[in-house]
Amino acid sequence: MRILFFSHYFPPEVNAPASRTYEHAVRWVRAGHDVTVITCVPNCPNGVVYEGYQNRFRRQIEMLDEVRVVRVWTYLAPNAGTVRRILNYLSYMLSAVWAALWMPRPDVLIATSPQFFCGWAGVLIHWFRGVPFVLEIRDIWPESIETVGAIRMRPLLRFLEWLERRMYLAADHIVAVGDGYKRKILEKVAISDRISVITNGVDLERFPLLPSDDALREKWRATGKFVCTYVGTIGMAHGLEVVLDAADGLRQRGRDDIVFWLVGDGAHRESLQSEAERRGLAERVVFTGRQKKEDVPRILASSDACLVHLRKTSLFETVIPSKIFEMMAMGKPIIMGVNGVAREITAQAGAAVEMEPESAEALCEATMRLADDAALRQRLSSSARDYVAEHYNRDRLAADFLNLLHEMAVGPSRPSRTIASEAGQPEAPQA
Repeated sequence: MRILFFSHYFPPEVNAPASRTYEHAVRWVRAGHDVTVITCVPNCPNGVVYEGYQNRFRRQIEMLDEVRVVRVWTYLAPNAGTVRRILNYLSYMLSAVWAALWMPRPDVLIATSPQFFCGWAGVLIHWFRGVPFVLEIRDIWPESIETVGAIRMRPLLRFLEWLERRMYLAADHIVAVGDGYKRKILEKVAISDRISVITNGVDLERFPLLPSDDALREKWRATGKFVCTYVGTIGMAHGLEVVLDAADGLRQRGRDDIVFWLVGDGAHRESLQSEAERRGLAERVVFTGRQKKEDVPRILASSDACLVHLRKTSLFETVIPSKIFEMMAMGKPIIMGVNGVAREITAQAGAAVEMEPESAEALCEATMRLADDAALRQRLSSSARDYVAEHYNRDRLAADFLNLLHEMAVGPSRPSRTIASEAGQPEAPQA
């Protein structure tokens, strides 16, 4: 098949949609298909173009592991604010549609959220060129931006919700990354006959069990200490003020043996880092900035536990942060600060200690419990990797997705077995 994929994010960006899109695309290429991804020049999260790239009106084409990557011009904006980000999203939609109009007609088209107007780029090409269209939903937008207060204008929100429903109805099929997302979509539109769930997962070869890196622990002020690591975007939805409050609480308890690493960047990093310095927490909360994707396994291996946290809101109970699968693959105990589906997964895996979201006291208790109980850490660690290997192997999930694409393009088939056998992985049950 000739597969066209719209994704606002793609490597070398390191966020969840970039990783999921890349890991699926490379597997589909290995199975003999032609995959083209239309994306931006890498600039997330600060709106600054990565070294070696240029934001030009003329499209730029590169090959990344045999995936054809077409990079289009966008209005660049940091992952903060509202108006500039919407302009960034709209400019991508227009540039992506223009680029797709001049390409050979694909057999099937995919557009992935977030972001919302990436989905609408898929709708427009579906209409203009009559291509079977699969919409992948990784975020319930605009509900999520309303939840964190990024947009408060009710008329604008109602208009965006109308666009959201039209987008769902326009798709030939919708792939949600979790059952919670599926339920949310079905509350808005009656399309139960054309919606599937294909969860996130992990490439076990990219996240093997590794020894701790003593040099890294020394660099990030953690020699001889218990390290709790947060990896990902430091933004409005993540509520990482709780880490500063927990670090302060641990200081009051005389626990100088625990340090937090905040690995990543985002709209709230600078303000949080300034606040940590103002409160004298710089030795207890280390902000590392954005790191390369290939360095994440080494960082996780050098951590003693990992924090997953989102603000306490009912919408986020549907969210399944893809980072939990990478952490479990590395055998790292998780402090789970997300209610709902994500908590259920780590509970089934026996991989986490739970905390109440936004509760500094709960985070203090969880970190101290893990720091003081090596047997508990070992039990959570071994259970985590076994569970994710059985249920969330990226090879099997990519094969399921490819099978769906094949059915959309040319009718029922079984290409999923091809990928599983080529990857040397047994077929695991769909979680």
